[in-house]
Amino acid sequence: MSFDPLAMLTAFGLIFLAELPDKTMFASLAMGTRMRPLYVWFGTSAAFLVHVAIAVGAGSLLSLLPHLVVSLVSAALFAFGAFVLLRSGGDDDDDEGGTKTVTGFWPVWGTAFMTVFIGEWGDLTQITTANLAATNGWLPTAIGSAAALMSVSALALLVGRFIAKRVPLKTVQRVGGACMAVLALWTLAEAFIG
Repeated sequence: MSFDPLAMLTAFGLIFLAELPDKTMFASLAMGTRMRPLYVWFGTSAAFLVHVAIAVGAGSLLSLLPHLVVSLVSAALFAFGAFVLLRSGGDDDDDEGGTKTVTGFWPVWGTAFMTVFIGEWGDLTQITTANLAATNGWLPTAIGSAAALMSVSALALLVGRFIAKRVPLKTVQRVGGACMAVLALWTLAEAFIG
């Protein structure tokens, strides 16, 4: 089988556009305002790579996963993220220099990885990747899909860092917490409504 650059570009374009309004893009944005963006990007990228590998390797088997259980776990993780952000966003006795940021490569990487890893199960981008791999070849699809997902995550983190530099951290934490709460409700709605 020969490598088809058009298949790679097709996968990149479709997955990039599908991921832009996705809940994991907003989760990356929220995490990037509270944690080191590069560490978050490494965590989200690792999770995306695992999902791309699963999608191209197992394609049609993804539909056999228990969607309700995965959605409930994903909603719980988003709710936990909202709780952490809203709790820290309400600390009024911290001065500007005393605000706490989640640090350390492994804690940030683990949080970002698990958030995206759980949140992406059965997602449109994962299903699209599986379908593209079945029709366009696994290697160009894997490269295009992974590059698209990692690009959207980087874009979200850059926007998150831009916002964090111009808006007070407490406001960013409150808005981020509200976004995570909305994502938890959105995931629950998707689980029960379809």
